[in-house]
Amino acid sequence: MRVYVLAQTTCLRHLSVANPREHEHSTKKMASVKCNTVVSLREVPFSRRTNAEKEAIKQLGPPRPDLNIKQVSTKGEKAYTRSFKNNWYDRKTWLAGCDVANALFCYPCLLFHPENNTADGTAWTIKGVTDMQHLSDKVKKHEKAKKHMDSCLKFSALGRVNIATQLDEGYRLAVLRHNDEVSKNRHILNRLIQCVKFCGIFELALRGRDETEGSANPGIFRGLVDFVAQLDEVFDEHLKTASVFKGTSKTIQNELLGCMLGVVKERIVEEVKAAKFVAIQADETTDVSTQTQLVLVLRYIDGKYAVHERFFEFLPLTESTATSIANVILERLNSLFSDDEREKLIAQAYDGASVMRGEKAGVQQKVREHFKNAHYVHCYAHQLNLIMQQATSNISKVKVFFSELSGISSFFSRSPKRTSILDQVVARRLPRASATRWNFNSRIVNTVSENRADLIECFETIKTSFDQPTVREASGFIRMLQDEDFVFFLSVFHNIMPHVDILYQQLQQKDIDAVLIQRALQRFTSSVQAIRGSPSLQQVQGEPAAKRSRTALGEEEKQRMAKEICDTILAHCKERFSFTDHLVSATLLQGDLFGRYCHSFPTEALHATVKAYPMLDQAKLHTELSRGGAKRLLALLMSYNLQDTFSETVALLNIIITTPMTTSEAERCFSTLKRIKTFLRNSMGQERLNALAMLSMERKLVLSMPDFNERVIDCFAALKERRSKFQYK
Repeated sequence: MRVYVLAQTTCLRHLSVANPREHEHSTKKMASVKCNTVVSLREVPFSRRTNAEKEAIKQLGPPRPDLNIKQVSTKGEKAYTRSFKNNWYDRKTWLAGCDVANALFCYPCLLFHPENNTADGTAWTIKGVTDMQHLSDKVKKHEKAKKHMDSCLKFSALGRVNIATQLDEGYRLAVLRHNDEVSKNRHILNRLIQCVKFCGIFELALRGRDETEGSANPGIFRGLVDFVAQLDEVFDEHLKTASVFKGTSKTIQNELLGCMLGVVKERIVEEVKAAKFVAIQADETTDVSTQTQLVLVLRYIDGKYAVHERFFEFLPLTESTATSIANVILERLNSLFSDDEREKLIAQAYDGASVMRGEKAGVQQKVREHFKNAHYVHCYAHQLNLIMQQATSNISKVKVFFSELSGISSFFSRSPKRTSILDQVVARRLPRASATRWNFNSRIVNTVSENRADLIECFETIKTSFDQPTVREASGFIRMLQDEDFVFFLSVFHNIMPHVDILYQQLQQKDIDAVLIQRALQRFTSSVQAIRGSPSLQQVQGEPAAKRSRTALGEEEKQRMAKEICDTILAHCKERFSFTDHLVSATLLQGDLFGRYCHSFPTEALHATVKAYPMLDQAKLHTELSRGGAKRLLALLMSYNLQDTFSETVALLNIIITTPMTTSEAERCFSTLKRIKTFLRNSMGQERLNALAMLSMERKLVLSMPDFNERVIDCFAALKERRSKFQYK
């Protein structure tokens, strides 16, 4: 019987209690199921199956479905169509087919060498062979390979009674005892993995101050282990009687975390290898131990057309120079991409610092020397901050306005007594202003604008019950809130900031691309232009004053100032958000312009796109886009499965969607870093940090892998020779 513990919504549901002897019964039941397909062997590798399952798979033989592999080739002026014939199955007994991948595989190699990293092995075990023109040559070459011959020998010997079994019945009993012990050990290790995974996913510290027996503060990991032991008799007995492998030490924790990191990174690398195009995001920060950390994030589209931004690694830096950063990035990229795959890297996104964006000696230029298609993208969220900084710092009166505005929140933050009165009168806290995060400034503008009368009342209350310096400050804020110029600027930015907020939120989304950003920018600029021409801004009046200030703005000056603010924002938007160089490709996929392409095609944008991405066929792309109609094109591509017909358009779509427009995911990684590596956990090793960060940030990927624990156990068993047994015979 299997008991499930539901102690958090997501976490402890994995900590199930099972009798290890059920493993033998379940494997015998699975042996009767047809599990010799390529898909089944990829989900559960042959090496992780029991002897009964292996013999059943051998009896079933290689799967041989009817495949629809066709290949068109030309010789001279004649076209030939080559297709796969089923008589190939009779000619080669080791040949297997997969109707899902519509490709041919080597059955013995798929069983015994599924991760053959040679070029020939990859074709016959991972990707599958679909080249009918050179099939005979590929078959002959593969049959000569050493690993193929070794796989065929192992496949032939599988299930036959060896001499040791014939001569000694005790050998068979020893194998049974060994497998029983392995089942128990894997069950114990599975429980420990679940406890470590729980702590990693929820960013909890594994170790406590004192992990000795009977300690009052053994740590969360030991607490989870003791909790699971109360529900699992086998696990409880192991903790009480184990003398060889108990599994609760710091060393075992680090080894398990290292194996988890390796398994998840292996899965990410598989997805990157399968993706058509890949982009990177990188940014640097300093952690609590003053170590400079560079985060590397990979962006790509999977086979289901879902956009992923995967955390890959925190990389320690000895110095923050362009050469040092570029060398660290290139080292990782060279391990990810072979020489034939370098064109897949199509973009690199950074925050715009001079050391990163330098055109001659910056990081982006050093990376492009090795990856020519890796075009640089300046984070658009940072550019929006720069636009708002320019709009507020170049105009002196606006600069004074935001300085005075930030003083209100600082006034209340310095005293709990003042904050108490603020809570009583206004019933709302004032957010702090920020020089870089303009969505923070938006919050304080909106708060002050919506609660200006209550704030005046609050300052009047403070004047009656505080000391003289505080009374002077409160009186100054009252005059400021009643000032016509202050109220005017407050009204102007109260109208502008909501549109900045909307654009900023859109720039933070993972699935944002150049086309969507272009549409969002058009809406933003249209909104600012509408505000610029609005007559209501100049009619805003402050509280009536006994005497008008000589420096107060007149109506014409207010009108000029409002237009200057809007013009500054619009001018910088046009300059910083211009789609030039490789980003001009986004203009080719604007749905509202498709109807014009039949009569007036943007040839300059097409030339720039093909120059930036030479893997595209210019003539074919021109023909596909000239058909016109966004709905019609979308219907052709998605509903009628015309990806091959419109291959260049699909490739361009993949490039545009893969290109990251912001580095928001990299900054989210820094937030996780600060939660994991805290003041009390500042001596954490780099590999342990990366493992805990991976479990936290890629928790969905970890929980979606059905064989995650089994793969971690296999990796753990292969690390070194262990006295405990974890592999079946």
